Amino acid sequence: MLIAFETNVLKWPGMNEAFLFSFFLTTALSLLVIPYSKRRPKGTPTSWGEAMLASVFTFGVMFVAFGVVPHQFIDHADKELGWTKNLIIYGPGDILKPKALGGPFPFTMSYEAIRDIVVVVIHLWYFGLMIFLWHVWQKRGDAKPSTEVATSTFGRPLVKKG
Repeated sequence: MLIAFETNVLKWPGMNEAFLFSFFLTTALSLLVIPYSKRRPKGTPTSWGEAMLASVFTFGVMFVAFGVVPHQFIDHADKELGWTKNLIIYGPGDILKPKALGGPFPFTMSYEAIRDIVVVVIHLWYFGLMIFLWHVWQKRGDAKPSTEVATSTFGRPLVKKG
């Protein structure tokens, strides 16, 4: 007996599982640096194996972030949404209708341009995330100096007389 399951039952229009999965997976894998940076003290020597594992992990995450995720969105926009150069954006009430076609807007804008803008935003998201994670990694273990005055066992402040 063969049982078949329908996988597209909850398919929402405009959603692509491959793009969403790769986007959220890459963001989650990138954010794993934060808990690891809290565990690894600054100045700890790195072994050859740790360096190789970290470099393979970093390369893999960056490959997916800057290669697979934008490709999945471009593929989704081209094939499923049909955003091509032939589809001109008119906007609500034809406010974006180009002058070349008798409208008020000064230039012609296609859905392909929107697709490319979204891909640039995806790249900016991952580039900003990388800068943030580099900052977290470089500042790990840098605690601010304490402004509290040491106290004796009786609760009195220990202050040097100058």
